[in-house]
Amino acid sequence: MNIIVCIKQVPDTTELKIDPITGTLIRKGVPSIMNYDDKAALEEALKLKDKFNANITVISMGPEQAKEVLEEALAMGADRAILLSDKKFSGSDTWATSNILSEAIKHLDYDLILTGKQAIDGDTAQVGPQIAEKLNIPQVTYVKKISFDNSEFIIEREMDNTIEIIKVTPPVLFTILKEANKPRYMNIKKLVDICSKDNIEVWSNEKLKLDENIIGLKGSPTKVRKTFTPEISKKSIILEGNISEQIDFLINELKEKHLI
Repeated sequence: MNIIVCIKQVPDTTELKIDPITGTLIRKGVPSIMNYDDKAALEEALKLKDKFNANITVISMGPEQAKEVLEEALAMGADRAILLSDKKFSGSDTWATSNILSEAIKHLDYDLILTGKQAIDGDTAQVGPQIAEKLNIPQVTYVKKISFDNSEFIIEREMDNTIEIIKVTPPVLFTILKEANKPRYMNIKKLVDICSKDNIEVWSNEKLKLDENIIGLKGSPTKVRKTFTPEISKKSIILEGNISEQIDFLINELKEKHLI
């Protein structure tokens, strides 16, 4: 079984701030981490490797520093790591990003592709499904549990108020919820060995040969016009009168705001 896991390096949003003047993200001093949902997807791949001796390739798109999350993935147990990095890829929206990732995947053998449900820096949940469409393979989103038996995957898909049980034969793409599991820790000894060598393959557009009109800013039909932190204001009301009058006033206020 050959598994491809798409992972992304994202800023740690618990420390993310926005410049009030420029409206842009303040990245200086903000640590970068592996996207939570993607790490859960990697853990699902590793569980399949433990049971079926699967081969795992992790792919990420980004600048040189994105090698850090690929090294982390290798230290967790992935077998091969590929960084898609080229200035021509800069500024890609989800459409252009999926063009790049799907083209890279065409150069690899796979039975299963795993992505996180969404990235915490964009929350679009679009890239995984777009990759499946461009590879013309089935997809199942919001996956919480995967098992494999008799040449088919049996998955649990979590919806708002129900769990769907679906059987699907490979090749297929699943998007994984971060609640699906608790990712394992890295093997520190393996990490030290990985960091002492150049274990990351770097692919540019020279290898992929994609039309520059479908990648980067030029190939991105969506544009972010403005990023800002919403202002939060509070208004306090002091209730007067006896308990009964205060209760009546409070109920009327909640009804007016359609809270009850």
